[in-house]
Amino acid sequence: MADETLAPVPTILDTFIELLPEIGKAAGETGLMMLICLTAAVIVGGALGILVFLTSPGQVLGRYRRFNLVANGFINVFRSFPFIILLVAVSPFTRHIVGTSIGPLAASVPLSLAAIFYFARIIEQTLRDVPRGVIEAAEAMGASPLQIVTQVLLVEARSGLILAVTITAVSFLSYSAVAGVVGGGGIGDLAIRYGYYRFQTDVMLITIVLLVVLVQGIQFFGQWLARRVDKR
Repeated sequence: MADETLAPVPTILDTFIELLPEIGKAAGETGLMMLICLTAAVIVGGALGILVFLTSPGQVLGRYRRFNLVANGFINVFRSFPFIILLVAVSPFTRHIVGTSIGPLAASVPLSLAAIFYFARIIEQTLRDVPRGVIEAAEAMGASPLQIVTQVLLVEARSGLILAVTITAVSFLSYSAVAGVVGGGGIGDLAIRYGYYRFQTDVMLITIVLLVVLVQGIQFFGQWLARRVDKR
């Protein structure tokens, strides 16, 4: 009976080394999507959240009740969309903006839209933790709305604001993985192409571990920074 030579069984480490270029490319695409959507969230969503807070009843700009109602309506509508549905629904708008509906730049459009309204709501809720007496004291001293925002709200709520950015980053890291389902690129796309379509469980496991490490890193850094700036 002839000797049979068994082929070596590839380990997860072997698979990781083999796919290292693909993993690096996917991580770069995920990083690009996160950079774009978080920038949009902080700039546009942050401003929207502050305005919603300031125009709420009893606040500095409470007389602008109509703006508050409209802005709250938009935030509630966009936050009610499951991300995968939003991804498909805004694809015509995405093609108009970036010229395509696939790839990391295209995925950044729905990610940014979702992040803006998600972050706006978190910012509004974070600012509500600022003691009303501090705001009233600033008003009594003649501070303008802009001064109240820059010298009172953002200073008093700085720890909560950092945690708000951290929560948004963690949430939209998972959303960016969902974008891979429709060709958005990134780590999610790698998991779908290799782990799902090719039934390579080891690749799926590698992407899961990579996402867990990224989430833990973001969460740890955000909480550490929030503790450093919290002077209470």
